[in-house]
Amino acid sequence: MTKNLTGNLFEAEETETIQSKKAMILSLYNSGTKEIEAIAAISGAKPSYVGSVLQREGLIDNYFDLYTSNAHPKNVYSKHFQGKLGFKDQFTARRSVGNLEESYNFFADKQDRAGQHHALEMALTMLDRARWTGKLEEAEIYRRWLVNKLSAPLTRVADAKTQIKEAENTEETNESFQLKIAA
Repeated sequence: MTKNLTGNLFEAEETETIQSKKAMILSLYNSGTKEIEAIAAISGAKPSYVGSVLQREGLIDNYFDLYTSNAHPKNVYSKHFQGKLGFKDQFTARRSVGNLEESYNFFADKQDRAGQHHALEMALTMLDRARWTGKLEEAEIYRRWLVNKLSAPLTRVADAKTQIKEAENTEETNESFQLKIAA
């Protein structure tokens, strides 16, 4: 029985000296090492894991990569996608692409190119998250949407701008004509 107690005591001491990666990351950060790359190198963790740990603990709020949570807003556009994107299954991926399309079109109507860019960026992020976790069918849904957006000839954009200017000119001409009639 003494042998078991000694063995358990030895095991308890040994596990106390082994520090988890998360604990090591927090310890390094709290002791003054603030560079994510340095913490990753010392702890043997990937920078994305270091960033996620530090964000979850509320120590930083400005690190973003493929694996950081969408719960932390990256910019003003992030709220349009928060809780609306996923790849749990094909249905979820399709619904998510529908949300991307809706947002992309919303930003297009407002001529907000940064918003459209963010929609494309979110699609690429979800494509890669699905791909790297083995959800290839779900990743393909995102890939097709992206390819469709990126395959549209750039001349369509120029044509659309021309049509808008022509419509504005027509409205101005109509207003001038109606002013002359009223006079």
